[in-house]
Amino acid sequence: MKLQKKLFALGTTLILTSTLYAQDGASLFSAKCAACHQTSRPNDMSTLVAPPVMGVMRHVKMRYTTKEEAVKFISEYALNPQVAKSVCMPQKIKRFGLMPSQKGNVSKEELQTIAAWMYDNYPPKGFQGMGRGQGKGKGKGCQIN
Repeated sequence: MKLQKKLFALGTTLILTSTLYAQDGASLFSAKCAACHQTSRPNDMSTLVAPPVMGVMRHVKMRYTTKEEAVKFISEYALNPQVAKSVCMPQKIKRFGLMPSQKGNVSKEELQTIAAWMYDNYPPKGFQGMGRGQGKGKGKGCQIN
């Protein structure tokens, strides 16, 4: 009987902890995405293994104008990435390769939490991309307000 109570308490604690953890997009991003996607402008571009999140979100928001559309895209793309669906510029895919599927690494619910957090926080107001020849910011990058 005591073992059952301990197992129940342990199970309840794990469920509550994972539920609280899953609600925090920043913590989930840090645990599941930050190993590849930096959250700040890199000092040394040669050390990057994937595009920084601010650039990714800039392109996501250029293509998907609502939070709902952006969250849906990110949640689906992370599990089933395809060149045809990518929002990255071709030279980024050439440099970094296609993002590997995150199936088994992150759940759809976690991705939705992460994607909503990314949408709300990136790119920062006034961010200017580093790309060239993209619309109005030709040669200087485009700005997202």
